[in-house]
Amino acid sequence: MAEQISYLIFDVESVADGDLISKVRYPGMDKSPDEAIATFQDELMETRGTTFIPYTFQVPVAVVVAKVAVDFSLVDIVSLDEPEFRPHVITKHFWQGWEAYKFPTWVTFNGRSFDLPIMELAAFRFGISIPNWFRGGGYQAPRNRFNAEAHTDLQDVITNFGAARCNGGLNLIATLLNKPGKMDITGDQVQKQFDAGNKMEISDYCRCDVLDTYFAFLRIQTLKGKIVLDQELELVATAKQWIEDRAEDCVAYQDYLKHYGDWENPWVDTAVDPAVDTKTDKEVEEKDKDISA
Repeated sequence: MAEQISYLIFDVESVADGDLISKVRYPGMDKSPDEAIATFQDELMETRGTTFIPYTFQVPVAVVVAKVAVDFSLVDIVSLDEPEFRPHVITKHFWQGWEAYKFPTWVTFNGRSFDLPIMELAAFRFGISIPNWFRGGGYQAPRNRFNAEAHTDLQDVITNFGAARCNGGLNLIATLLNKPGKMDITGDQVQKQFDAGNKMEISDYCRCDVLDTYFAFLRIQTLKGKIVLDQELELVATAKQWIEDRAEDCVAYQDYLKHYGDWENPWVDTAVDPAVDTKTDKEVEEKDKDISA
């Protein structure tokens, strides 16, 4: 395609593999897949206060990917293997897409501890070769946790690779930008949605998370000085128009727009540009004296 795809922003929704849980955690107990999942969730709630089953016992059932150009503009958003949502096909398309676009940077929110590991394990499960992801060694290896050229985890950026904590997660970060954040479904409800046969609803939820991640990604570029605030706001406006143009045929975009808000720009009614320091050296010196007095 004409645009150079430099970033693939993605999110994974997954469900527990009840048969695997039964075999690994309850061997010889003849638990059905549903019984194994329920028992494991009860144990997790008692010991950890959550019903969320570790990713090693899960399979991806929805993966949504936003294709982003080198200038950070939104090119396209796809839900892999929609509407069949077959885990092995999702996994194949995920890694083949990365190869086809010549290894763009993966972008996630908290994907280093969940989204990428589950897609690696899915490739292992389904016998999919991804040699370019495992190439090299040291700091230049794509899988090195500090290689932001291969994978940028926005939570790592915000927390300085875990030195701090991002309490509130993506929901908080999106809300800071006045974007929807969590709406009708949350991550801990995906299993129930899947059991009820609501695969498209899961995909739609995933699609909205990817949009939130994209807008957070743009603000991170401003934070890093890759773009200035005015450029970010232009990209946001263009992305909103992109969503509006496709909303008629996509329930997820309709819901997203209902909760969408514009970021409240504190610089609108002031002459101060956040990207430009207009103080003279003398003014800075006088201000420092005031502070130290």
